[in-house]
Amino acid sequence: MRCVASKFVPRLLSVEQKQQQLDICLDLKKNAANNPSFLSNVITGDETWVYAYDLETKTQSSQWKSPGSPRLKKARQVRSNIKSMLICFFDQKGTVHKEFVPPGPTVNVAFYVQVLKCSRENVRRKRPDQWRNNTWLLHHNNAPAHAALLTCQFLTYNNMTVVPHPPYLPDLAPSDFFLLPKLKIKLKGRRFQMEEIQAESQAVLNMLRENDFQECFKNWQRRWDHCQVSEGDYFESDAGP
Repeated sequence: MRCVASKFVPRLLSVEQKQQQLDICLDLKKNAANNPSFLSNVITGDETWVYAYDLETKTQSSQWKSPGSPRLKKARQVRSNIKSMLICFFDQKGTVHKEFVPPGPTVNVAFYVQVLKCSRENVRRKRPDQWRNNTWLLHHNNAPAHAALLTCQFLTYNNMTVVPHPPYLPDLAPSDFFLLPKLKIKLKGRRFQMEEIQAESQAVLNMLRENDFQECFKNWQRRWDHCQVSEGDYFESDAGP
């Protein structure tokens, strides 16, 4: 026996919710098995806050010391109140659409519909074959603006197929396990002026290569297996990448 701290999760899942997670993962595995181009057609995205100052991780703040030297001290710090919201969609080839939310507006359903309109236009320009054949698939999480009636009506009217995503399960969101960590780890511990936040974020996104995005989608497939092994429960940090 050993004393182990509890694992923090977004919420405690009911038996029905775990079964829903499992069913969606099994459907995704089935789609990928039946259609070799399934993953290459998926365009996924999400929004996140990018801070003028975000805390370093414990690893980043670690320092070398000799056995006889005293342990270094560090004052507690908090995130900056200055921040900008980034919305980004990507596929196996790279970024399809990205934009920063102007100061003031929030990502409500009306704003998100406008984002989807811009995303469709970028799909038309950057992925002409998928646009022409209407084979591209949208994947996003179950945030209120994403699941709102107006958003669903827009998706239906424009014949946009949505890949289902299990609610309350960031373990299966490519933005959560790939793009956003890649972005934020480069910015943590650094201080920016408001006008620098967007430029630095753009610079980090430009550093990502096509093979990085391809590995992300391979990782997504592996996570479907982890979800199946965990029987629909959270598995992040239990099963590896």
